[in-house]
Amino acid sequence: MTPPRPLLAGRRILITGGAGGIGRACARALLQEGAALTLADLDARALTAAARDLTSNGATFTTHVTDLEGIAACRAAIEAAGGPLYGLIHLAGLYEHDPFDPGEEGVWSRAIQSNLTNAYDLARAFEGHHAGTLADGPARLVLTSSLAFRRGVPDRVAYAAAKGGIVGLVRSLSRRMAPHVLVNAVAPGLIATPMTAEVMAKRGDRLVQDIPLRRPGTAAEVAGVIRFLCGPDATYMTGQALNIDGGVTAS
Repeated sequence: MTPPRPLLAGRRILITGGAGGIGRACARALLQEGAALTLADLDARALTAAARDLTSNGATFTTHVTDLEGIAACRAAIEAAGGPLYGLIHLAGLYEHDPFDPGEEGVWSRAIQSNLTNAYDLARAFEGHHAGTLADGPARLVLTSSLAFRRGVPDRVAYAAAKGGIVGLVRSLSRRMAPHVLVNAVAPGLIATPMTAEVMAKRGDRLVQDIPLRRPGTAAEVAGVIRFLCGPDATYMTGQALNIDGGVTAS
């Protein structure tokens, strides 16, 4: 009996933030489905470690080091994939404490640049470099919002504002890029990754009490939703921001 063809066999997909916890989990999930991946990240050392980890399982893919700042850097990241993209999964961002200090402008500027402007520039670069057609089906653009936008975070005001902007971007792009690209976002809540380690150490027990499932999520659980958005079962979904938060926004 012939084994089933992987869902994303040969599909060219770029993952930004590919060296992060969710990025690695997403790479594993999509590689299992046969995708041809390029992982992009600012941290060259972490990207090398991620590549070593994934390659140990027999996977093959390419990597690209970039800060994604400016349209030229975004175009270069997309072109590093080697051809028109079926999917762009934008996970890269900055999660920084916001002192809300009248004398400090850098936190706001960095949050907007890293979490919103880069997404806008990537979308502009992707619009002319995707493989979506009416005949072959739509390409996929997946951006990253956050529970911080849904609920608010008093010590990360700039971050929450930027993640709210992602939802507006998704809704607008889903109309602009239709019908050739499906544009959606994931909005993770408390996910156990290196990015949230400090928050978990300081107030993890209290945060978990607000989650109906009484635990943080895993990177693999976020990756599973992204895999769904990239697959054949999500072809009538666009303009959505999917909560992955253990029920917080429903409680």
